Amino acid sequence: MITINPSSGPQVYSHAKDELTITPLGAGQEVGRSAVLLKFKGKTVLFDCGIHPAHTGMGSLPFFDSIEPSSIDLCLVTHFHLDHSGAVPYLMQKTDFRGRMYMTHPTKAICKMILSDFVRVTDVSASDALFNEEDLSKSMDAVELIDYHQEKQHKGIKFWCYNAGHVLGAAMFMVEIAGIRVLYTGDYSREADRHLLGAEIPAISPDVLIVESTYGIHTHRPRREREHEFTKMVERVVKRGGKCLLPVFALGRAQELLLILDDFWDSHPELRRVPIYYASSLAQKCMSVFKKYINMMNDSIRKQFEVSNPFESQHINNLRSARELEGYTGPCVVLASPGMLQSGLSQELFEMWCQDPKNGVVIPGYCVEGTLAHRILSKPSEVVLSSGESVPLRLSVDSISFSAHSDVNQTEDFINKIQPCEHIVLVHGDRKNCERLRRHLSEKNENFNVYTPGNCTSVKISFKREKIAKVLGSLASSAPSNGTQVSGVLLQKDFQHHLVAPEDLRLYSDINCATVFQKLHVPLPQPTVSTSKDAEALAQYWKAKIEKKYQPVEIVSINPQKQMTDFKHEKNEDEMEDEETTEESKIFALNIANCLQLVLDPKKLDEAFLEWTTGAKNDLLVNGVLHLLLGNEEDESEDIQDESRLLYIVHTLLRQNYSTVDLDVKERQVAIKMNGKVVALVDSYGRVSSDNAPLKRRLDMAMKRIILSVFPMPHAMGCLEE
Repeated sequence: MITINPSSGPQVYSHAKDELTITPLGAGQEVGRSAVLLKFKGKTVLFDCGIHPAHTGMGSLPFFDSIEPSSIDLCLVTHFHLDHSGAVPYLMQKTDFRGRMYMTHPTKAICKMILSDFVRVTDVSASDALFNEEDLSKSMDAVELIDYHQEKQHKGIKFWCYNAGHVLGAAMFMVEIAGIRVLYTGDYSREADRHLLGAEIPAISPDVLIVESTYGIHTHRPRREREHEFTKMVERVVKRGGKCLLPVFALGRAQELLLILDDFWDSHPELRRVPIYYASSLAQKCMSVFKKYINMMNDSIRKQFEVSNPFESQHINNLRSARELEGYTGPCVVLASPGMLQSGLSQELFEMWCQDPKNGVVIPGYCVEGTLAHRILSKPSEVVLSSGESVPLRLSVDSISFSAHSDVNQTEDFINKIQPCEHIVLVHGDRKNCERLRRHLSEKNENFNVYTPGNCTSVKISFKREKIAKVLGSLASSAPSNGTQVSGVLLQKDFQHHLVAPEDLRLYSDINCATVFQKLHVPLPQPTVSTSKDAEALAQYWKAKIEKKYQPVEIVSINPQKQMTDFKHEKNEDEMEDEETTEESKIFALNIANCLQLVLDPKKLDEAFLEWTTGAKNDLLVNGVLHLLLGNEEDESEDIQDESRLLYIVHTLLRQNYSTVDLDVKERQVAIKMNGKVVALVDSYGRVSSDNAPLKRRLDMAMKRIILSVFPMPHAMGCLEE
């Protein structure tokens, strides 16, 4: 039972600080295999589950071996790029993960296609493959869907998501556990482009922000300026008769670049003879998803779509394989995946064209260290082909960022708009960019706590918040006046606390309030008497004997037909009408300390029954009365030891908090003294008497806690009122 006393002011119960732990299993001081683990209040959430583009096989996975996947309650995937979703089938089918997996509608639809293509083109043996088509199919069937701003809940974890820009369907996830909110941005961009909206600003501020640091303190140039420079780079290559290779991810930035090139070709008739190829059968399959979710794109695309499909153009041609360009000597532009030249058609075309100085490659996005695209940015004189042969690098190499990632200005603006948020965790950036951004943010606001954990390195943040309980049911029927106490049962579910009356338990929980009534047969050593008068005399005898130690003791008479269940039980009208009590049928009982009854039957005076409602105090009282009834009162030391067990414990504990505490064994009480005067008395049942109201309240609370600790009976469940 919980008691709140308004007159004593707000009561704050001291609890150990709750520790929130964030551990990157991937994307910690690196770009790739995003997987960030959040643990708080016994709940575990995994943000993203990707593979590393610079590695293959098991080496490309997040560090799942450092955790127990079975402990993950929830996995939230932000978007369909492989470095954020590529390990989903492995986690779901090759580990003991049993949690729930969520993606937005476009992410799930495109992710299934991309992962299927990944299985098809991966150049490893079946035994070394991370997963197969069957694993993928089972995993995608188990993935659940979520819309932007749709709130869901699982095992007490609340979560919802916002538009993140970046690519179609990309989401930022807000997770709330026990009132603490964590926002994970994944890859995001606040800048709207030709087909996507910019990332949203959450209406609710998080307590912790986990944000990408891909570009560190780099600042993107204006979009129009970058578009102009990009088209000029392409134009220079084709005007000198060369082939221009644009390595891109199959979906995302590829669609943006196609829109730019299509617009540029429309405005430059002299270039229309130069074909543009989009070498991705996967992208063609995924176009159906783009058409289906056109409503998630910006106004310009939606309006254009009412007339025609903006992603279909007379200037764009499909390219199924590199063989289609064998023997072709004229200029052309080819968009091919993957975007970092690590495998596939883009790598094949690069190796075909890299020795011709007329040709050129334009890198339009971010390149992870260790990939071919990253190596050629330094323009080496030679490159090593996939066959192991070294050849001269003669084609031109240019780069320009159309990567839909946040730069330092966007990140800083985003953080300022979601304040107050003191804790910022930087992920998805190499070590240098993470550190540079950390210093920049710390210098801008000294109140920021900025962390840059590496893989398998944990950030631990402590939170201590006041717990709030809502009063429900009959307890909430009227507001308590100042000085009154509110008592009830405290219910906790999914980090929410409710205070209800015991009789309302079944309305707000699966718990039923029960009372345990006990009846004990006791043989009496007294001689048998047969008259009602002698029975009453016997009752007087036991009253005198018992009240020497326990008070008050009252003689009552009860009808033999009445079945006692509680001393507070009241007879209804039907019972009253049915009862016909005679002098001979009277049964005498002793009501002892208003807690138990000793029932004496005039027909069986050599025995009695003790009846009581189970409780810590009542059970202790029964033990003492039994000693008297069974003739053990001569063993005073044993009697005292049993009856006064609580008294000795109270004396020991109170001495730790009060300077003068005296134990009076004879009077069965503990006296607390201040300045030589007795200010409070505690008897062997934990009852407190004191004229000092604040002191009495403190001692009452202390006694309840001591009793519940020493006697963990059903009373401790809050079902019995004492």
